[in-house]
Amino acid sequence: MRRTLVSICVLQAFSVPSWAEQASTDKTTLELQATDIVGTSDYETAQGPVEGYRATRSASATRTDTAIHETPQSISVVTKDVVTDIEATRLQDALDYAGGVGRANNFGGQGLTTFTVRGFTTGEFYRNGFPINRGYPNMPDANSIERLEVLRGPATTLYGRGDPGGTFNVVSKQPLAERSVTLGSQLDDQGMQRGTLDASGPLDEEGRLAYRLNVVGEGGDTFRRHVETERYGVTPVLSWQANDDTKVIFEGDFMRNNHPLDRGVTRYPNQIGTASRDTFFGEKDVGKLHNDNNMAQLRFEHFLSDNWTLGGGFQWLDGTLQGNAVEANGVADDGRTLGRNWNYRKLEWTDKDTQLNLTGHFSAGGFDHTLLTGVEYEDYDYKSIIQRSSGAVSAYPIDIFNPVYGQPRPALTRTPTNDKENLKTYAAFIQDQVALTERLKVLAGARFERFEHDYETFVPGGRSWEASDNAVTPRLGVLYDLTDTVAVYANTARSFKPNSGASREGGGFEPEKGKSYEMGIKWEALDRQLSVDGAIYQIEKRNVLTTDPVDSTFSVAAGEVRSRGFDLNVAGNVTPEWRVIGGYAYVDAEVTKDNVIPSGTRLMNIPKNSFSLLNVYEFQNGGLRGLGLGTGFKYVDERAGQTANTAFSMGSYAVVDLLGFYKINDNVRMNLDVKNVFDRDYEEGAFGNVYAYPGEPRTVQVGFSYTL
Repeated sequence: MRRTLVSICVLQAFSVPSWAEQASTDKTTLELQATDIVGTSDYETAQGPVEGYRATRSASATRTDTAIHETPQSISVVTKDVVTDIEATRLQDALDYAGGVGRANNFGGQGLTTFTVRGFTTGEFYRNGFPINRGYPNMPDANSIERLEVLRGPATTLYGRGDPGGTFNVVSKQPLAERSVTLGSQLDDQGMQRGTLDASGPLDEEGRLAYRLNVVGEGGDTFRRHVETERYGVTPVLSWQANDDTKVIFEGDFMRNNHPLDRGVTRYPNQIGTASRDTFFGEKDVGKLHNDNNMAQLRFEHFLSDNWTLGGGFQWLDGTLQGNAVEANGVADDGRTLGRNWNYRKLEWTDKDTQLNLTGHFSAGGFDHTLLTGVEYEDYDYKSIIQRSSGAVSAYPIDIFNPVYGQPRPALTRTPTNDKENLKTYAAFIQDQVALTERLKVLAGARFERFEHDYETFVPGGRSWEASDNAVTPRLGVLYDLTDTVAVYANTARSFKPNSGASREGGGFEPEKGKSYEMGIKWEALDRQLSVDGAIYQIEKRNVLTTDPVDSTFSVAAGEVRSRGFDLNVAGNVTPEWRVIGGYAYVDAEVTKDNVIPSGTRLMNIPKNSFSLLNVYEFQNGGLRGLGLGTGFKYVDERAGQTANTAFSMGSYAVVDLLGFYKINDNVRMNLDVKNVFDRDYEEGAFGNVYAYPGEPRTVQVGFSYTL
């Protein structure tokens, strides 16, 4: 197996001496796209570090630096301290404690996992306000994340096309005012090995030029038989304070993920049982799919005056996913012989996104306003080719319960996918946050968007198509402070998302359109140390693709689905030593209209009840000072494995994790975690109507970090 750990000597070579401390500035960052060099100030900003688990400000929901308590929308922030305490290596680990966020398709271990929020599957991921979910991107590595923010409900007004359940915004680590170099290493008993570097500091005497560099090397075995993984990433950030009014930031993220295509275990209706969680239906010599993703952001912020700020930037994404894989065809009549196909794929994508925002603070009509206006242009290109061997159930067989590997590789005889597409988006939006009184605040906004979608297929008999549409997606929110620590709010918002594919007549489809209604309460409890938020909601989505009643080989945009429910989230400190984060969600999500599926059918991967809570107690004084002990508990209700008349079911499960860490001093930290303590056998999510991905068994993980 290839060595993947980066040696300590190599990591230290990236260390940069400190020349001086950062020059101070009186101006406060207001825009999401630009971030101040982080100092040691106690004042929290929407993009900066958070002490502990409770964030008080966010820019994700408004694109302005706004107190979460004053934002009429449900928001959860998973801070860097949460990520550190649970030794997360992927964002999905941290999202387990975001409250009401479930796992769906993990793309066979290749890229950005999709999640469920408020009854809908979503992959709406952004990084510093720019979309990073185009193509098949790698999951951002936890080592580069300052905070991860979950917006519940539609966010289309600010971010454009997307699902109405929720949106995620990753706020990445930014340069520090003082020199810091942290080396880290993690190992687990399943075979994972990982090394990290986080280095930062000023590059000039005045502190106007500063850097941050995150490096990760990871690899080794997994609990899945014959599934070895590799991951390499470099994330540089340069911040330049050109003058007192202008800041420019360059940020890159260059990641390679090498991983076999691993869909999980199969759940065909005629199977006589389910394979063990470690069973892999590929081949030892299949090799790995190579997923390369390159991202570059150039962001700027310019203070036009004390009250007006111009910000924005440009993002370039480029990626490929290429290699061989094995996937299932179906199960033979004996209920245990799985037909398979060998396949090759090459997927390529490029996405260019340009944003320009203007933010102003002023008084008009006797009211205080925070006005945000912006324009955005995005140009997305994607092309793919997939070749497969025979799709017969009898082809390339393997026994589900006693797999024997090493069969001759079958020939590639089919090319079911050979296409390219382009999607251009033009958008303008406006938003106003108005303080009608000291306690009553209103947020109103609207986005005007046009998309032009061209699809061309080179498969014989395939249909190329063109589609274009215009969308207006408004939102309105009202918040009232009942007391200094308790606020109630209500909001309504709209969403839209283009549908892919061609109709029987040869044209494109109407886009999916959603509408949401939400009412909630926000409470800053325990002397403002603990945030407690609750909300009830209803979301409806129409123009969902369903079977064409004239020709079942085609679809029509005529389906409708609905989700309603309640969520409750907590984050912060119960005492100075005891910190918590987690949430409960009740979701009733079902089909309300379809040409084939009966109304009332449950949506796939959506549990009616889910609960998570992370408790960490860190001793502050005495001989145990620096010792932290914690438990993580996750419960997920039964879920449908597909949205269908006869769906398979994934059972409910409860998982307990134990964690411990010890800060030997300000420079050295050690972690010890036991995940899934009781070795619960469960399935975390389903895909493609026939696959379910098993959860990780009991795993012992150790970690070590040293700050120079």
